[in-house]
Amino acid sequence: MVPRYTLAVVRLFGLLLTFALLVPVVSGQPVTDAERQRLEEIRARHDRGEAVSAADREFAQRTMQRLNQAQAAARNTDWAKAHPPRESTGLVPLPDLGTGWYRGEQGGLYPGGSNTPPQPHLATGLVLARRIAASPKIVLLSIGMSNTTQEFSAFQLLAAHAALNPKLVIVDGAQSGQTAQITANPQANFWRVVDERLAAAGAAAADVQAAWIKQANAGPSQGFPDARKLEDDLVATLHNLHDRFPNLKICYLSSRIYGGYAATPLNPEPYAYEGGFAVKWVVARQIAGDPELNYGAAEGAVRAPWIAWGPYLWADGVKGRKQDGLVYVRGDVGADGTHPSDAGRRKVAEQLLDFLKNDPTAKGWFLPAH
Repeated sequence: MVPRYTLAVVRLFGLLLTFALLVPVVSGQPVTDAERQRLEEIRARHDRGEAVSAADREFAQRTMQRLNQAQAAARNTDWAKAHPPRESTGLVPLPDLGTGWYRGEQGGLYPGGSNTPPQPHLATGLVLARRIAASPKIVLLSIGMSNTTQEFSAFQLLAAHAALNPKLVIVDGAQSGQTAQITANPQANFWRVVDERLAAAGAAAADVQAAWIKQANAGPSQGFPDARKLEDDLVATLHNLHDRFPNLKICYLSSRIYGGYAATPLNPEPYAYEGGFAVKWVVARQIAGDPELNYGAAEGAVRAPWIAWGPYLWADGVKGRKQDGLVYVRGDVGADGTHPSDAGRRKVAEQLLDFLKNDPTAKGWFLPAH
């Protein structure tokens, strides 16, 4: 049976929708019986066509938020009981999987189980890297959700103490809650915020030469169909980047860190792992000449920048991975088991910094000229 106060939430939704963005979210204090009774009374007055004061509307909105928070917390508690944290999943990181297979899909970061891009694709990336290095201003822009902005902020701190190209401006465009299905939308407010952050850094859209994308979608539940949806959203995000930043030449893509400690269904395993296949599929499509990801004017309409893998961030918990021994312990994530702790952010930041210092398509414009 649905509680009467839940019905009140439903009936009041249309009335209070315009207030949703105006009232700050209230932290999770339990809703008392007296507050529920007041909510019922407000609903009854509304249903009778009587006037509802601004104070009552604000009260109802705040109470609805708290009820939603309580319901979400209960769902998360139930989910966590059914999915205890795991220090390892037994899944094999894509670089270690190589020519092996997972659910009918070959491992490796690139086609054929390889962990390096095909030579023709790499050669084009090197040409574009030289063009970036010759630019008077070089903006490196991050795109992604909450994990991305947390990790990129840690990267910015490391970069501030590194010897980098003086023409380089590093801008964090990633934003909390802005998942791949949002950045896939060209009209999303996400892009307005990106423009504001560029302006605050003294840069313009025309200065953006390189980007790092790390994305995911919330609440996956279907396995590879979710990964395919993420693939589509990544392609659409790349279209938006091309359309908004006329001089964007190179974009690196990364997938998520280990999700086996997740205490909520936000993006647990195996979905964090399988997101790596979404990136792999997008990169492989460009290498194969997919017109939706074309970056060369000689081949037709340009739809995207040149893309490649950035740092591959996933490792199998404490079991780690062979390529560099990276592991993720419980202390690398916060209370929800999904967002990185300070230690986890630093691990990602160090991987990104190392990648940009050493990758042949990045080091020429990321580091000072010699």
